[in-house]
Amino acid sequence: MPEADPWEHVLLAITLLAIDPSGLRGLWLRGRAGPVRDRVLSGLGLLTPRKLHPFTSDEALLGGMDLSATLATGELHRHAGLLEHSGCLMLTMAERCPPGLAVRLGQALDSDPRLSLVALDEAAEEGEGLPNALVDRLGLFLELDGFAWSDTADMSISPSLIASAQARLRHISTGTALERLTRVAAELAIPSMRAPLLALACARAHAAWRGGAEVEDQDLQVAVALVMAHKALAFPEDAPDQDDTPPPEPPQDQPDQDKDRDQSELDIPDEMLIEAARTALPPGLLAQLQAARAARQAASANSGAGAKRKSMRRGRPMPSRAGKPGSGARVDVIATLRQAAPWQKMRRAMMPGRAADRLLLMPSDIRIKRYQEQTDRVLIFVVDASGSAALARLAEAKGAVELMLAEAYSSRDHVALVTFRGHRAELSLPPTRSLVQTKRRLAGLPGGGATPLAHALEVALATAEQARRHGMTPTLAVLTDGRGNIALDGSANRAQATLDATRLAKIIAAKAIPSLVIDTSLRPKPQLAELSAQMGATMIALPRADARSLSSTLSAALGG
Repeated sequence: MPEADPWEHVLLAITLLAIDPSGLRGLWLRGRAGPVRDRVLSGLGLLTPRKLHPFTSDEALLGGMDLSATLATGELHRHAGLLEHSGCLMLTMAERCPPGLAVRLGQALDSDPRLSLVALDEAAEEGEGLPNALVDRLGLFLELDGFAWSDTADMSISPSLIASAQARLRHISTGTALERLTRVAAELAIPSMRAPLLALACARAHAAWRGGAEVEDQDLQVAVALVMAHKALAFPEDAPDQDDTPPPEPPQDQPDQDKDRDQSELDIPDEMLIEAARTALPPGLLAQLQAARAARQAASANSGAGAKRKSMRRGRPMPSRAGKPGSGARVDVIATLRQAAPWQKMRRAMMPGRAADRLLLMPSDIRIKRYQEQTDRVLIFVVDASGSAALARLAEAKGAVELMLAEAYSSRDHVALVTFRGHRAELSLPPTRSLVQTKRRLAGLPGGGATPLAHALEVALATAEQARRHGMTPTLAVLTDGRGNIALDGSANRAQATLDATRLAKIIAAKAIPSLVIDTSLRPKPQLAELSAQMGATMIALPRADARSLSSTLSAALGG
């Protein structure tokens, strides 16, 4: 990057967006809310962005019926949606953007060149980030969390200079810039073909800003740093070996000016453009962005915060549907009026005896409110406290429970603990989010004795079913070496104990309770692999695991 001052880098990105918002498509602005971000947003005044939030309705986005005008005139009137107006949109809390909204915004950006988007990504928690559908389409990226207020300055962007650059933009020559940017994208393992096109738009805007007539090397460096760096999936570790063999002589009939032109095109090799991408991001930021990208992809399979379900009473509002009131269902008055309003003129003509100033409703007009609520998840730890290694294993399990519970406040998880030793298992810790209560219960748990694995699965199954009755989503995490030797009737019969454990494992699988089995023995046991397969559980061998590795493994496997 030519700019040595990081704040000049930010100012340049805002300036380029003001010059060509249609070509760059928008800006991914990553940083917590505060005075530094407000100062950056003040530089977007020339774009006059219109705000929308992650839960903006389809009617507000795409337009819909103007209810008051329709009721007043008896004829259908509609209002335009946010996506029907040209200009810039600003998506607040973009890290919470649901997939449906991301897809609609992406389709709008693809189909309407007049639109651009500024996504404000606060990324408050680990694994949060902008949806991939928008990352792929927005050209510019800025990270603000490393800036202190003393590192910033007021953003002053001259409208006249922006207008002059826009006038030069349409005459900028690109030459072989797109080919070079495509090669750089391939070197950075960027799979999307939008990246070179967005980078080319950035290079053209920078050439217009500096007053040039064609895209040059400094423009390409700026484009790679602002557009491609954060999308890279890999960096070449070593530059290609230099070949000492001199290049072949050009044909005798080739003009000298062609030779000079080819040499000028090779002044800055692609490796320097890749290095511009490497140095554009703070250390560790690319890994965080890739982790957030992977977390968003995995979120569709396991949200980490319980299941989503429809409700008639509470939760996040969903579009209303036709239905009948009663049994807890509530009428959506506005949606009902919207459904009935376009038909008033026709209904009055069909029923002339009715008063003209009354609204004529039909049963088919009634719309029922719907909500989507996300249930709490309870992580049920089933910990083997038997045998000679019980004390160490139980101590690490206690530490893992405490570590995971410390993170439960943000993910809304509850934690329960089932321990088994001797001839029985017990629910040592009912589902809770209280860290104080957890430490008190965990402190006095004993260890040693036989291994009643079947009874532990029975207690865990009962705890999971009770959690479901209370509206929570249970998940089992079984930590054991797999050598159950106590049957459900309390007898020391290893064969019967195996049959009892197998039967309960099949019941757990039939009830679709998500499960994870961690083999804590020094050598993985085939019996435990068979049991986990019958449970439909994920099997992980983790010998000599400490509390932190247990916690991180469970969090990754359970999607938390």
